[in-house]
Amino acid sequence: MAEYKAIKGHHIETVAGDPSVLQIGDIWYNSTLGKIRGAKLGAGSWASGGDMNQARRGQNGIGTSTAAIAFGGGPTAETGAGGGLSETYNGSSWTEGADLNTGRNIMGAAGVSSTSALAIAGSGVIDSVESWNGTSWTEIADINTARDGSAGAGTTTAALYACGGSPPKIDSVESWDGSSWTEIADANTARATHAGSGIQTAMLIFGANSPTRGITEEWNGSSWTEVADLGTARYYLGGAGTVSKTIAIGGTEPAKANTEEWDGSSWSEKADLSTARYLGAPGHVDAEDTLYGGGGPNMVTTEEWTQAVAASSVTSS
Repeated sequence: MAEYKAIKGHHIETVAGDPSVLQIGDIWYNSTLGKIRGAKLGAGSWASGGDMNQARRGQNGIGTSTAAIAFGGGPTAETGAGGGLSETYNGSSWTEGADLNTGRNIMGAAGVSSTSALAIAGSGVIDSVESWNGTSWTEIADINTARDGSAGAGTTTAALYACGGSPPKIDSVESWDGSSWTEIADANTARATHAGSGIQTAMLIFGANSPTRGITEEWNGSSWTEVADLGTARYYLGGAGTVSKTIAIGGTEPAKANTEEWDGSSWSEKADLSTARYLGAPGHVDAEDTLYGGGGPNMVTTEEWTQAVAASSVTSS
């Protein structure tokens, strides 16, 4: 059997306790406990954040628990035109910013930060797309097929927009290269009111309204493959992360508090939201550091999701 030094190039350090700063993958011998210990991500939990200024549902968002933007949505039915309100979050409070040019509900979102986002299509079945630069929204090229209840992933220059419809549900997927949208390989199952995560070349879509509420599909850059279903089937849910690690947040029907984590092959239940809801604004970017703002029926509540690095004893099997 190979020794740790032969693999890592150094001996396991002996510490009287645990190191004060932990990084995932660290390993050491805790002389106080007499055990080999390692650093890994904790289970994750939700904590209360600052309330949004405007109660609403049907909005979307981009960012993390300390820097996010939420946009669109409204207090009326999901089939309505929706509003253009945007709010930015600094980790403790929301501030109103420039409105979208075209108000909308249940739209797709893509982007990498609170200063770089796309708002894609949305209800009353529109094809309009807008780009956020941290200060203002700008109309850019429309998608080819107008729709709502769809899911976006990627960046403002390399994005995907998958499925949707109001009605009928469609399986169409479009790819954005920073200047135009191009239709690519269809998903296996037409769906709407689902969630998505990932990037242009590696995307996950999950959930949807009846009868496809638990189905999950993965995109590898050329084709879609059906993978393991959600543990709790639902729609109007949120998502954040990558194809190797995603969290699915809330949803309906009825309103749900469930949080599930995707590890690249299966879903597992994690800590629930404090308040059950649907159609809130997830951060999209990071499964380990995100938020969920507002949601139905017309809430201002924000919750922040974090997974801190924690020390754990190594056990033999």
